[in-house]
Amino acid sequence: MWSMRTRSGQPREQFEQFQASALFCARCQAARPVRERLLLVLPDGELFEYLCVACGAQVGKRKATAPAPPLLIAG
Repeated sequence: MWSMRTRSGQPREQFEQFQASALFCARCQAARPVRERLLLVLPDGELFEYLCVACGAQVGKRKATAPAPPLLIAG
């Protein structure tokens, strides 16, 4: 049976960072290539928007979460 885990038991991270290359544009009434633009830098990640290359309409959003900061122990 196929599994989403590696041999060590850890889950695969192949789809953790996903970026769209084409999305449906309501204004163009067709799937169009998109351009990704950074909207906000948040404490827990970054917010991106996808813009249609043909007409410039916003066709989607994506939030990329930042990895947790490393735990430092002073001793």
